[in-house]
Amino acid sequence: MSHVNNQGVRIHYQVEGEGPPLVLQHGGLDSIESWYELGYVDALKAAYQLILIDARGHGASDKPHDANAYGLQRMVDDIRAVLDERHIPKTHFWGYSMGCWIGFGLAKYMPERCASLILGGQAPYARSFEFRRQQVRRGIEQGIEALVASLKTQYGEVWPGYTARLRTIDLEAQLALAQDRPSLEDVFPTMAMPCLLYAGEADANYPGVKACYKLIPNVTFVSFPGLNHPEVFMQLQVVLPHITQFLATVPA
Repeated sequence: MSHVNNQGVRIHYQVEGEGPPLVLQHGGLDSIESWYELGYVDALKAAYQLILIDARGHGASDKPHDANAYGLQRMVDDIRAVLDERHIPKTHFWGYSMGCWIGFGLAKYMPERCASLILGGQAPYARSFEFRRQQVRRGIEQGIEALVASLKTQYGEVWPGYTARLRTIDLEAQLALAQDRPSLEDVFPTMAMPCLLYAGEADANYPGVKACYKLIPNVTFVSFPGLNHPEVFMQLQVVLPHITQFLATVPA
């Protein structure tokens, strides 16, 4: 188990495979384990050096209870710290859901380290997280099963590993993390690196993703009919061909 210390917060990461570096950044309330469970690591490690990072507040990384610990730039700096630890000057990046939000943060705060960006399931527009705060507070007040039930109502069935990890999350850390997000629209014209945006057409975030891709200079957009937010991440066999095709077009 590898960790790097970023200004007092320990960030857990794992490295798998060999080849060009590719950071994999998971979604909210999750950890790097989902990339393993759903087959992404096995599918990619023969061609890429995968750097899987547990975002602060998640997995085996530290989980501060102070909302000031979870600004977007801090989460971007966690990735910078891992890359510096591994002596990686530039990397491909693939983020889904919250990981997508962090990816737009890379475009804003760390573009010089990005060979390409693969961004799924979210758009970087201003967004209230009041509903997530209510969900987490319900978990704190009524027990974790109340949060599990709320997420099941919101998204439907997901893979077993994710549900199991939900029952072990640090709810106070998740409450601190569930901050309203400002718009990052100002970064669109500056995104010169190759980008792939994707989303399921049954995802509530889909209209925003579709709208913002028209404003990014060097972008490919892929949509998946009939799939909601978690279903896109669960459908490796549907998504992965588009990812590998895109990466094959990015200069080494």
